[in-house]
Amino acid sequence: MPTVLLIEDEPALGMIVSDSLGVRGFKVINALNGAEGLNMFREHQPDIVVADVMMPEMDGFTMAELIRKENPHIPIMFLTARSQTADVVRGFELGGNDYLKKPFSLDELIVRINALLRSKPEVQNELPTLVNIGRYRFDPSRQKLMLDGQEVLLSHREAELLRRLYEQRNQVLGRSSVLTELWGDDSFFNGRSLDVFITRLRRYLREDAKIQIINIRGIGYKLII
Repeated sequence: MPTVLLIEDEPALGMIVSDSLGVRGFKVINALNGAEGLNMFREHQPDIVVADVMMPEMDGFTMAELIRKENPHIPIMFLTARSQTADVVRGFELGGNDYLKKPFSLDELIVRINALLRSKPEVQNELPTLVNIGRYRFDPSRQKLMLDGQEVLLSHREAELLRRLYEQRNQVLGRSSVLTELWGDDSFFNGRSLDVFITRLRRYLREDAKIQIINIRGIGYKLII
């Protein structure tokens, strides 16, 4: 029975969502604000976090950023009325895996939760604590890229993308699969976002001229070390 941590500051909506998830086989833990949600996350270690953005005491973005530092892999979905592009991008930057605009269909919410749970990576597939990428040292769990005593703190999505590129180094990382795993689907908007993240990673790795991230048009990307 998957455990869902639901953080929603509207009690009526929280109850409706909890009841709907409960009758479909989920165990639901409720919290009314970000601070309480962070405590519930640490206490119960749920399988997925579903959170509003605008909440008292601690907003959903801040809470998600703190959760992501403690657990790089747990799926996080935002439920919010905020739909401006900047808000959506910020949510993904802070480690969110999906973004559902209010009002939403409960059936769609459940489909998205199930999709995120299916794409959750297994712990045994994690990389060692530190790996070498050319002259760089990469710490996937702490989301850090290091060179000559200098550190770059990566966002969750940057670190996860670099991890996948490294795992399939000198091979093609499929564009559609990485979009589905990290962005939720392979839509045009998400594809453009992926291109931006690839550009950032190239910039971070530019001090080692031997490292290349090649764009295989329409197929994916290849990290050459």
